[in-house]
Amino acid sequence: MEGKGAVAVGLGFLGMGLDRVRLLPLPLPRPRPLPEKLSSKALRGHVYSNYLGSRWAVQRWWRPLLLLWLVGFTLLAHSLFYNGSSEAVDKRRDSLASMCDERARMLQDQFNVSMNHLQALAILVSTFHHAQNPSAINQATFARYAERTAFERPLTSGVAYAVRVTHAERDHFERQQGWSIKKMYSSNKKYGPSGDAAAAEIREPAEEYAPVIFAQDAYKNVISFDMLSGVDDRENIIRARESGKGVLTAPFKLLNSRLGVILTYTVYNTELPANARPQERIQVAIGYLGGIFDIEALVDKLLHQLAGKQSIMVNVYDTTNEWPISMYGSNDTCGGMYHNSTLNFGDPSRRHEMHCRFMQKPPLPWSAITSSLGTLVIGLLLGYIFYATMHRIEKVEDDYQNMIELKKRAEDADVAKSQFLATVSHEIRTPMNGVLGMLQMLMDTDLDTTQQDYVRTAQASGKALVSLINEVLDQAKIESGKLELEAAPFDLRLVCDDILSLFCGKAQEKGLELAVYVSDQVPQTLIGDPGRMRQIITNLMGNSIKFTKRGHIYLTVHVVEEVMVETGTQYTDTLSGYPVANRRHSWESLRLLDMDLHSSEMPFTPIMPETIKLIISVEDTGAGIPLEAQSRIFTPFMQVGPSIARIHGGTGIGLSISKCLVHLMKGEIGFVSKPHVGSTFSFTAVLTRSRSNANVAKSSGFKGINALVIDHRPVRAKVTKYHLQRLGVKTELTTDVNQVIAKMNCGSLVAKLVLVEQETWLKESHSMPHLLSKLRSKDLPDSPKFFLLENPITSIKSNSHISREYNLNVIMKPLRASMLQVSLRRALGGVDKAHGKNGNSTLGSLLHKKQIIVVDDNVVNLKVAAGALKKYGAEVVCADNGKKAIALLTPPHSFDACFMDIQMPEMDGFEATRRIRVMERDLNERIEKGEMPPECANIRTWRTPILAMTADVIQATYEECLRCEMDGYVSKPFEGEQLYREVTRFFQNHDQVQ
Repeated sequence: MEGKGAVAVGLGFLGMGLDRVRLLPLPLPRPRPLPEKLSSKALRGHVYSNYLGSRWAVQRWWRPLLLLWLVGFTLLAHSLFYNGSSEAVDKRRDSLASMCDERARMLQDQFNVSMNHLQALAILVSTFHHAQNPSAINQATFARYAERTAFERPLTSGVAYAVRVTHAERDHFERQQGWSIKKMYSSNKKYGPSGDAAAAEIREPAEEYAPVIFAQDAYKNVISFDMLSGVDDRENIIRARESGKGVLTAPFKLLNSRLGVILTYTVYNTELPANARPQERIQVAIGYLGGIFDIEALVDKLLHQLAGKQSIMVNVYDTTNEWPISMYGSNDTCGGMYHNSTLNFGDPSRRHEMHCRFMQKPPLPWSAITSSLGTLVIGLLLGYIFYATMHRIEKVEDDYQNMIELKKRAEDADVAKSQFLATVSHEIRTPMNGVLGMLQMLMDTDLDTTQQDYVRTAQASGKALVSLINEVLDQAKIESGKLELEAAPFDLRLVCDDILSLFCGKAQEKGLELAVYVSDQVPQTLIGDPGRMRQIITNLMGNSIKFTKRGHIYLTVHVVEEVMVETGTQYTDTLSGYPVANRRHSWESLRLLDMDLHSSEMPFTPIMPETIKLIISVEDTGAGIPLEAQSRIFTPFMQVGPSIARIHGGTGIGLSISKCLVHLMKGEIGFVSKPHVGSTFSFTAVLTRSRSNANVAKSSGFKGINALVIDHRPVRAKVTKYHLQRLGVKTELTTDVNQVIAKMNCGSLVAKLVLVEQETWLKESHSMPHLLSKLRSKDLPDSPKFFLLENPITSIKSNSHISREYNLNVIMKPLRASMLQVSLRRALGGVDKAHGKNGNSTLGSLLHKKQIIVVDDNVVNLKVAAGALKKYGAEVVCADNGKKAIALLTPPHSFDACFMDIQMPEMDGFEATRRIRVMERDLNERIEKGEMPPECANIRTWRTPILAMTADVIQATYEECLRCEMDGYVSKPFEGEQLYREVTRFFQNHDQVQ
């Protein structure tokens, strides 16, 4: 009742202070002038808030900007349309050029093929007609060969061969051929397939003749015509024999009214070099082979083969002369897009071109139209949005200014709240230090039982109030984001043992079994924040104690990689036999394990070699959490129901603080709970391995000792084995008493210690006496020691008669390494060197005759600190401000250490420490120069340990202590254990303090 009253008073005072802060009017801050040096971000903010963001500036520039925006988007849409149309035209032009070039190339290729076959036919005539006597070729042979090979010359409609005859050879030639050389028709009546050679005129005498002797059947009527009698043909033959290449005539109409040309090759009686002169070629020329090409039929066939989706109009021209001659196509000269492709028919003296144009009109550039219109619409929409936005900005600008003012007020209120909490914390903890210190000093006096009970109650209430203050401070620091973690080496196994010791009394009162198990994979020494780790586990264990009426509470610590392969078989048997909530279900919400629990590949190596991931679980068999309340279990100041707060007490912020602390440790927290079965809370934490691999050595007094644990519950037996192995005892587990008796009969039992669980003793009560008599038999020279592990559930009922009847060594649970070590040493007849003396005696040996100065402005705190130090044999001198401390600690002096308060009038502890360190540095420089005073003759370095004493427990205060070169930190109210931990650092070796 006293504890609840103290807590209520503390909360009421704290809430009253908060209400006062909330009602204080806060003045609005005046605008600050522009500093001389600004970062780029601050400069941008200043320019915006004073120029661009002002109402005058907004009203001045947004309308011209909107007009500029609309004009710009209109120009952009016009540009897009122009570019899109140009791209469409370019694409259409490229398509026309590609099709025209393709047709020109195919026409040229086919023409070249026909030219090559005509040249081959000329070589054939030269070989089989002129080179043989008599000739192997006559008209019938030539006509039949020409007809059969016409497919090789797809562009020619007929071929003919004319021989060169001089005037002297004319009579002989005519008698040989049986006809006279005829004169060709006039140029207006060209020869053709239907020409009449009988009606032709006889060729008048000339220097030479070129009568046709062979012709294709379609043109055999030209036989006997002199090709040199026509103007165009004569010119064609003369150019052909002088160049040695095929030459073309100008376009002319054939008998079928189509336009055509004649290609002429010269046949020589000997092979000439490529650089032969024209005169040499004329002398050896013996004949002329001509091929007639129907250009219109050729182009029609080609266009039919290349018919595509887009029809084009094709015209072929002979551009040798100034005025082009149309060889194919209409003379349509309508405007529009067209393309010219050059044709090369092998005659360098004549030029030909193919003109192409589309037959349809170009389609509209829909892509350019849609893109430009879409851009214009988007620009108009954005302009409208900008217009509406600016009007909206003008409307809400006043509200924005009000919001800025409210924000500044809220920030100032938040700062004031933090300052108030820090001040209230210090002011409450300072008198609490006196209260708890005086109560502790009162406990050390001679008190009767009733008085001791009153003092313990008052002390428990004071500690509860301090714990509540710490929780409220933690919640405030969490909300402000100022909660920080310490990084210090610690032993997690000792932390767990201490937590079990803390709840041992409450567990015995409720008849609960407590147990802790830490995996062998967890390093002995870790680096992290032991205080926050203790706070999280204590909170979870406290909740389990609060809501559990029967069964057990089981704390386990594993490496994350270790539990990934854990199966659910172990949950068929539990620590106390009561069913529990499977803790694997509490891991499902943890992202750290969610992926790995369902994967086949288990990475057993941490990501970084110096870090380790731990998973800590607290399992209980309590009432469980109702399903409707599980979603708000981590909400601050929220509890399951009003009856819970009335029955069990509490503020409802413990789990919320624990969750935030777990997140700071880069971990997560989750739980699984079944109503009327129990709950299991699990959380992960990322800690750092200690770089020094020196583990705490196991007790050498138990090396080589074997132990046998008899327990029918495997989980509970594993816990016992864990604690024995921590002491260096090699342990074997068994669940059957008969197996132990059989080993004894055959002499194979080598155990020095036999530990039997009391529940197993009661279950096997018919076999246990027989086993005990065997162990105490005189036949065994070194009989094992027998221990009974008693539970708090049954210890009161059965401890007296079982231990008295059988004279047993009893070990009370919960098991802890220190307690187990003492029990085993006592039973084995040894002296526990580590625990033979209590902590107070050890602390007394360190502080005995030490000269210590305590500096504090509070008289009660001076009494408490001086009384605590004098209790352990120290000689204490008190000072009530920093100036007196400086006077007393001016070196050289006789003090071994100083405990200094931080917040003091006139001069605080920080400033006093700085000045003391300056004086010590000056003395050390004199010592190095050999100018030391006689008191420092045997001292190499002068430094007095200074430990800070403060009720302000925020991280910033600790960092400030380090910056001021303080050597330690003791928070108020401090106890013997905390004092021993700090003092040990300086007084274990006396020569460390100069």
